[in-house]
Amino acid sequence: MNQLQPSETFLDFIRSGDSFVVAGHKEPDGDCIGSQVALASVLRRMGKKVLLCSAGPFKRSEIIPHEHLFSKVHTEPGSYRCIVVDCSAPDRLGDDLEASLKGLPVAVVDHHTMGGYADEKLYPLLPRFIDINAPSTTYLIYMLIKALGMEPSKEEAELLFLGLCTDTGFFRHIDGGKPGAFEAAAALIALGASPKGAHDAMYGGKSLGSRQLMGHILSKAESHYDGRLIVSTETLEETERYGLENRDSDTLYQLFSSIAGVQAIVVIRQESPDNCTIGFRSRDTVDVRSIAASFGGGGHYNASGCSIKGRIGELKPQVIQAFEASFTK
Repeated sequence: MNQLQPSETFLDFIRSGDSFVVAGHKEPDGDCIGSQVALASVLRRMGKKVLLCSAGPFKRSEIIPHEHLFSKVHTEPGSYRCIVVDCSAPDRLGDDLEASLKGLPVAVVDHHTMGGYADEKLYPLLPRFIDINAPSTTYLIYMLIKALGMEPSKEEAELLFLGLCTDTGFFRHIDGGKPGAFEAAAALIALGASPKGAHDAMYGGKSLGSRQLMGHILSKAESHYDGRLIVSTETLEETERYGLENRDSDTLYQLFSSIAGVQAIVVIRQESPDNCTIGFRSRDTVDVRSIAASFGGGGHYNASGCSIKGRIGELKPQVIQAFEASFTK
């Protein structure tokens, strides 16, 4: 296994602190929540006081069971340090959480880079453990636990494995010559993580409404650039009718990506009367991270997203136009 190692500065940040906030990005996924809860558990085993913070909302079925562990902001008195995980920049924390953390010493564990915390000019003294080639942030948390001279407990292994599965699409997105994710998976399974349990958490327990909503989104798909881009939408009315819980974006993107010739997929959701979220996915050479960044978002080369003011009707042509350079080279 490629032994990624946090710096001694990073390890000292943890060892010398007594109280920590562990924060992650808004609209969290399994990798973010798995990283936060597993790291908090390890810190508590080290005798540290820990507060978990997330702006939420907890929409995904695999993370809803952990929602009760989290506060939306940091309100504890006393001297705290903050470890931000799976979050590329402060504004991805959410406005209220970002404001509540101002002034705290911060360290970052992440596998995203789009400026923000990864920019050493903006944050020259920030202890950071960042590697864009890591398959998930939970992978880096696993390496951090090892560097601290510890082994994950069974519960921590389950959380780390869930995050690893979340960000790799249950290992579908891993290319050849990159065995690290599988080596980590084998080690976590040996510690008690269950592939069956992770799969059930990610893909089971969905509501009938979530399946019906998926059917509506599939039925509205539009093809652009000779079939290379698929765009669909979810209206506020559909969200209100079928509910926010148990959305199954991963399966939706799988279905769209199975269409012959498709290289990129966009789903625009009207989350409120004046705000949308946009999910971007791609295959191979289309860089959706840079496209998401142009709308104020970020993420990975092949999987990114953003939250943006506006309505579907005005945003959809802008999003389609943003792909022009990718498909007219």
